[in-house]
Amino acid sequence: MIGLPSNTRVWIAAGHTDMRKGFDGLAAMVQTALATNPFCGHVFVFRGKRGDIVKLLWFDGQGLVLLAKRLERGRFVWPQAASGVSLTPAQLSMLLEGIDWRMPVRTHEPLLAA
Repeated sequence: MIGLPSNTRVWIAAGHTDMRKGFDGLAAMVQTALATNPFCGHVFVFRGKRGDIVKLLWFDGQGLVLLAKRLERGRFVWPQAASGVSLTPAQLSMLLEGIDWRMPVRTHEPLLAA
C-alpha cells in the first residue's frame, strides 16, 4: 500500500458500487453520496456487488489516484451502514488483506508488566 500522510482519513462508501466507474464516476459519488470533496486528500473506498473487488480513490495533491484490488478467494468485509464509515489506516490494511477489520482479535493479552 502507498504510504498515506498521517492526517489522511479513510472513508468507506456504504452499499455497492458499479465497478465500471472510473475517476470521474467515483469522484461524483463522493460528492453526492458522501457529501464530501473528493479532492480533500482523504481516501474513499468502494466495493462491488459481488464483494470481491474494491476500488480506492485518493487525491495526492497533484491528481487523483485510483487503486483496485480483487480477492481470488473470499470477500471484503463491508459495514451494514446507511452512510459513510470512517476507518483507521490499520483497519484499511486489514480490509485490503481480506481480514475482518470490525473485530480484530489480539493473539496475546499481557497479564502482568513484570
